[in-house]
Amino acid sequence: MISQSRTSFSDRPLPLYVQIKDSLRGQIFDGTYGEHERLPSENDLMSSFGVSRITVRQALSDLENEQLIFKVPGKGAFVSRPKPFQQLARLQGFAEAMTNLGRETFNRLISLGTVAADPAVAARLQVPEGSPLTEIRRVRHADRQPISFDLTYVRRDLGERLAREDLATRDIFVIIENDYAIPLGHADLSIDAIAADAQLARQLGVEAGAPILRMERLTWTRAGQPIDFEYLYYRGDSFSYQIRAERD
Repeated sequence: MISQSRTSFSDRPLPLYVQIKDSLRGQIFDGTYGEHERLPSENDLMSSFGVSRITVRQALSDLENEQLIFKVPGKGAFVSRPKPFQQLARLQGFAEAMTNLGRETFNRLISLGTVAADPAVAARLQVPEGSPLTEIRRVRHADRQPISFDLTYVRRDLGERLAREDLATRDIFVIIENDYAIPLGHADLSIDAIAADAQLARQLGVEAGAPILRMERLTWTRAGQPIDFEYLYYRGDSFSYQIRAERD
């Protein structure tokens, strides 16, 4: 199923192992090689691409580091199930995004209660500092694996309504739009990377110091009111964000 010809392949300027890696990655993403399907053997790849064994092994090693494949001693390399991802260009709840990928999801509700708005959260939700807000803590799971720890803040009147909902199986975004008839407009996002502290490590099932993707997300209604502010902490080894950037 390798479509790249030897001549045109070797004429490209990229290093040979990168070309092999890109070719195989593309065939994994387009479904040529499905989940848990065996890739061609090292000998087959050497013959198809006209390269040495060390070049093939470098390409496969890079794919393994990207968690796109896994190796079974004596049997070869197999396609992994791609890690869950979310499109940043679309405003979606976690369950919405994961369902579209065919993933099973559920939420573990850790706590839901009233807190006083600290300066940062108060500024984002446009309420006075110290105002009562509802704080919701959840661990989101995909395919029974903890993926993210979510810390959500909403005004207390909305929080009191959400407290009566099934937050273990439903997205807050879906509840707000479908049940409360409040159309959402857009979200402002900020992303950086941190090391997991003891609390995050415990909730997400990782070692302390493991890489974590941290997002701050402020969601606005279509009418232009801030309605939901969140700190979202995603496992760096099990989740990714994707975005398509257009050039003007």
